[in-house]
Amino acid sequence: MSNLRIDVTLTTEKKPKPNADELGFGRIYTDHMFIMDYTEGKGWHDARIVPYQPVVLDPAAKILHYGQSVFEGLKAYLSENDDIMLFRPEKNMERLNRSSERVCIPAVEEEFALHALTELLKIEKEWIPKAQDTSLYIRPFIFATEPFLGLAPSKTYQFMITLSPVGAYYKEGMNPVKIAVEEEFVRAVPGGTGEAKTGGNYAASIIAQVNAERKGFSQVLWLDGKEKKYVEEVGSMNVFFKINGDIVTPALNGSILEGVTRRSIIDLLRSWDMTVTERSISFEEVYEAFQNGHLEEAFGTGTAAVISPIGEFGWKNERMVINEGKTGEISKKLYDTLTGIQKGEIKDPFGWTKKI
Repeated sequence: MSNLRIDVTLTTEKKPKPNADELGFGRIYTDHMFIMDYTEGKGWHDARIVPYQPVVLDPAAKILHYGQSVFEGLKAYLSENDDIMLFRPEKNMERLNRSSERVCIPAVEEEFALHALTELLKIEKEWIPKAQDTSLYIRPFIFATEPFLGLAPSKTYQFMITLSPVGAYYKEGMNPVKIAVEEEFVRAVPGGTGEAKTGGNYAASIIAQVNAERKGFSQVLWLDGKEKKYVEEVGSMNVFFKINGDIVTPALNGSILEGVTRRSIIDLLRSWDMTVTERSISFEEVYEAFQNGHLEEAFGTGTAAVISPIGEFGWKNERMVINEGKTGEISKKLYDTLTGIQKGEIKDPFGWTKKI
């Protein structure tokens, strides 16, 4: 691991801790944050934990003009023994570097990044909520800071980690959400940046999200960018379908984000001797399964929501209500099992959790 030193400056004015029912998602932040700088020719340097504060940027900083940025999302929990628990954090740091490579951002040393996160969490432990369905959301991100309007990779960057105590991502919680199938806009195409967690992907998706919310839906289901036929992912989640007893999820194809939760759910389902198939699946096939009564469940997976049952799809002016709009048996079992493993309440046979 890098011999970089982390300097620590503690705040003199701690914020009041919110009540669990005030959390929501991503609106409250802890007292401290991690920052590290990059300079071409020098590498990553000046690692520090400091009081949470605004970012100061030159108006010509490349992030503001060309969107050269990447980010990650993971969570920390408190176990019954008051240990800090992380879920597969090394996978998030690996994916951060894969995303960085796609948009020409220099890699961070993954072991040091995890060390920095661990030190930050030790300082902010009292911010980890304990109530049911709450956690401490972790947002590592890197962005270009060089003040230069030429279109080229930045020569300077900042890597930051912020923490936010959160409740359920969707207001529905574990109740099924309604998803609109997007037929006009596309999220990504082969050869694009769809498999990278870069800010531009999400900026491009906002218009469809806004349109869906106006119609009473929580999220958008994206179809492939070439034929607008094959299922890719939901705006904040990978997606799974239970059809005739078997589980189907779109295969990774270069334009779908490789979710850490997605991979974990596949492994968990297979450990239960369930058939899980990763393949191309058209929404017409999903609709046909619905018409025939074979579409038994649908659910999304992701760090923010963990497992989110899908109770309804809106497609071609038709409402497809799944499982009478109720949470399915598999969705509930997956949620209870995965969150139990994440919090240390259930034995972890996979070695996924990291105890601090």
